[in-house]
Amino acid sequence: MLTNRTRPRVDIVWPVAATLVAAGALIPASSASAAPAVPVPSAASSAEAALATLPVKGRAPKTGYERSQFGQAWTDDVTVADGHNGCDTRNDILRRDLTNITVKPNTRGCVVLSGTLADPYTGKAIAFTRGSTTSSKVQIDHVVALSDAWQKGAQQLSAEQRQNLANDPRDLQATDGPTNAAKGDGDAATWLPPNKAYRCTYVERQIQVKVIYHLWVTAAERDAMNRVLSSCGATTPAPAPAPAAPAPAPPAAQSVYYANCSAARAAGAAPIYAGQPGYSRKLDRDGDGIACE
Repeated sequence: MLTNRTRPRVDIVWPVAATLVAAGALIPASSASAAPAVPVPSAASSAEAALATLPVKGRAPKTGYERSQFGQAWTDDVTVADGHNGCDTRNDILRRDLTNITVKPNTRGCVVLSGTLADPYTGKAIAFTRGSTTSSKVQIDHVVALSDAWQKGAQQLSAEQRQNLANDPRDLQATDGPTNAAKGDGDAATWLPPNKAYRCTYVERQIQVKVIYHLWVTAAERDAMNRVLSSCGATTPAPAPAPAAPAPAPPAAQSVYYANCSAARAAGAAPIYAGQPGYSRKLDRDGDGIACE
């Protein structure tokens, strides 16, 4: 078994966004990748300052939202970090967030076969094994959910900018599959990670992404973010907003059918994990539990 090729781990650093605010300018979403981090007095205070710059509006209608509005899922054809490196975005994030990984031979070190995730959302260690019944145990979360982004400014972005957003490592986190499903498209007012120790970082990352991609927040979302940030570094954290009610169960898998992967992508459904509506073994050629990768 091959081990993953040597590559530096990618860390999510809040001061990138803080630097933007301090400079009075935002990085265009089409080139939002590498900006040198500079020391700042406090990540939480920088995040609070950045949050204060975000417009506060109601949600725009969800009309017109499809996953396909953000480009092909996990495409490498982006201009953010790790774009055009020859590996799809899902595997880029697995290699970044997992440890002790092994990779599939003859894939240029791209395809992750196994590893261990120290899940920041739950605080649990999760063993990952690529396969039809196991791959979905570790999923890639959009820290700012794409549906949420669509309703808060992404409709005004170009197709290239939306594709960058959907594949930007700063907006992506490997996490526990059921926890990711429970989040759905919730924002900070309706869902926060169960692991309270990670909530400050989680909210800081959401603010960073919204600054970079010119998105807005709702009043309830802003207030929830401020409550979290006010507790950062405190001995006794302030009460967090109540988590959202559990997401409704998805329709039975057999109620959705795609003749081929082109049809699944046209519907904005790809990739499809085992157990999700529309999954079938005929669409999963390598039998790893992920169809239409």
